[in-house]
Amino acid sequence: MKPIKTKADHDATMARIEAIFEAKPGTPAGDELDLLVTLVELYEEKACPIPMPSPVEAIRFRMEQQGLKAKDLVPHIGSAAKVSEVLSGRRELSKAMIRNLVDCLGIPAEVLLQESGAKPPPKASRLTRRHFPMAAMVRRGLVPT
Repeated sequence: MKPIKTKADHDATMARIEAIFEAKPGTPAGDELDLLVTLVELYEEKACPIPMPSPVEAIRFRMEQQGLKAKDLVPHIGSAAKVSEVLSGRRELSKAMIRNLVDCLGIPAEVLLQESGAKPPPKASRLTRRHFPMAAMVRRGLVPT
């Protein structure tokens, strides 16, 4: 095994992962799978970083996840008019709104604190594949096999 440095290395590693995907944890093949998935995560983190969503994208995503309507945000944002303005991008989030959305909806503060139209945060603070630990998700059976 070696570090993944190129797209060809990545493709070969993904093919091997697919071949041993059914490996049982704690077996030599299971250990190989964990190691290969970790190598892929490291490569993809550098080669394919996932940018942080805008505050409005994050709110809309959480609304979709939880089956919420705009009216459900009124207790967290203030009024139906404010909710509409926030969701359309015409109103910035206040500190109180951000606190409420972090506490009640679990949206990360670093996402909500971005300014409208701001450049993406530096690479070190972007959400990356590291935030979605594939090896751990596979081990726990969260990824369908």
